Amino acid sequence: MALMRSILSAKKILSRGASAPKGFLAVYVGESKRTRYLVPVSYLNQPAFQALLSKAEEEFGFNHPTGGLMIPCPEALFMDVTSRIGGRRS
Repeated sequence: MALMRSILSAKKILSRGASAPKGFLAVYVGESKRTRYLVPVSYLNQPAFQALLSKAEEEFGFNHPTGGLMIPCPEALFMDVTSRIGGRRS
Protein backbone atom coordinates (compact mmCIF):
# COMPACT_ATOMS: atom_id res chain seq x y z
CA MET A 1 0.00 0.00 0.00
CA ALA A 2 2.82 2.42 0.86
CA LEU A 3 4.52 1.60 -2.45
CA MET A 4 1.35 2.43 -4.37
CA ARG A 5 1.15 5.79 -2.57
CA SER A 6 4.79 6.41 -3.48
CA ILE A 7 4.16 5.67 -7.14
CA LEU A 8 1.06 7.87 -7.20
CA SER A 9 2.96 10.69 -5.48
CA ALA A 10 5.80 10.36 -7.99
CA LYS A 11 3.35 10.52 -10.91
CA LYS A 12 1.72 13.63 -9.42
CA ILE A 13 5.07 15.44 -9.13
CA LEU A 14 6.08 14.39 -12.62
CA SER A 15 2.86 15.78 -14.07
CA ARG A 16 3.72 19.19 -12.54
CA GLY A 17 7.40 19.31 -13.35
CA ALA A 18 9.71 17.94 -15.97
CA SER A 19 8.00 17.23 -19.23
CA ALA A 20 8.69 13.95 -20.96
CA PRO A 21 7.30 12.21 -24.03
CA LYS A 22 4.14 10.17 -23.49
CA GLY A 23 4.97 6.83 -21.92
CA PHE A 24 8.15 8.07 -20.25
CA LEU A 25 9.05 9.84 -17.04
CA ALA A 26 11.97 12.10 -16.28
CA VAL A 27 14.18 11.30 -13.31
CA TYR A 28 17.28 13.03 -11.98
CA VAL A 29 19.99 10.61 -10.90
CA GLY A 30 23.17 11.13 -8.93
CA GLU A 31 24.46 11.85 -5.47
CA SER A 32 25.84 15.36 -5.94
CA LYS A 33 25.67 16.21 -9.64
CA ARG A 34 22.34 15.09 -11.08
CA THR A 35 21.74 13.88 -14.64
CA ARG A 36 18.29 13.77 -16.25
CA TYR A 37 17.15 10.46 -17.70
CA LEU A 38 13.94 9.44 -19.43
CA VAL A 39 12.66 6.00 -18.46
CA PRO A 40 9.57 4.11 -19.62
CA VAL A 41 6.67 4.31 -17.17
CA SER A 42 6.54 0.50 -17.30
CA TYR A 43 9.64 0.57 -15.06
CA LEU A 44 7.36 1.63 -12.19
CA ASN A 45 6.15 -1.98 -12.02
CA GLN A 46 9.65 -3.45 -11.71
CA PRO A 47 10.86 -4.36 -8.18
CA ALA A 48 14.41 -3.13 -8.82
CA PHE A 49 13.14 0.29 -9.94
CA GLN A 50 10.70 0.40 -7.03
CA ALA A 51 13.66 -0.07 -4.69
CA LEU A 52 15.29 3.03 -6.23
CA LEU A 53 12.03 4.96 -5.74
CA SER A 54 11.88 3.88 -2.09
CA LYS A 55 15.39 5.21 -1.53
CA ALA A 56 14.38 8.49 -3.20
CA GLU A 57 11.33 8.77 -0.95
CA GLU A 58 13.43 8.15 2.17
CA GLU A 59 15.95 10.81 1.24
CA PHE A 60 13.80 13.49 -0.41
CA GLY A 61 10.16 12.56 0.02
CA PHE A 62 8.20 13.22 -3.13
CA ASN A 63 7.91 16.97 -2.75
CA HIS A 64 11.29 18.17 -3.99
CA PRO A 65 11.60 21.91 -4.78
CA THR A 66 12.81 21.37 -8.36
CA GLY A 67 9.61 19.53 -9.25
CA GLY A 68 11.49 16.54 -10.61
CA LEU A 69 11.83 13.05 -9.26
CA MET A 70 15.29 12.66 -7.73
CA ILE A 71 16.94 9.27 -7.32
CA PRO A 72 19.93 9.65 -4.99
CA CYS A 73 22.14 6.82 -6.15
CA PRO A 74 25.33 6.54 -8.17
CA GLU A 75 24.65 6.76 -11.89
CA ALA A 76 26.43 3.44 -12.40
CA LEU A 77 23.90 1.71 -10.12
CA PHE A 78 20.98 3.38 -11.93
CA MET A 79 22.40 2.30 -15.31
CA ASP A 80 22.87 -1.26 -14.05
CA VAL A 81 19.29 -1.48 -12.74
CA THR A 82 17.69 0.04 -15.84
CA SER A 83 19.79 -2.03 -18.25
CA ARG A 84 18.68 -5.23 -16.48
CA ILE A 85 15.03 -4.08 -16.63
CA GLY A 86 15.31 -2.99 -20.26
CA GLY A 87 16.72 -6.35 -21.25
CA ARG A 88 13.61 -8.20 -20.04
CA ARG A 89 10.64 -8.90 -22.25
CA SER A 90 7.29 -8.96 -20.48
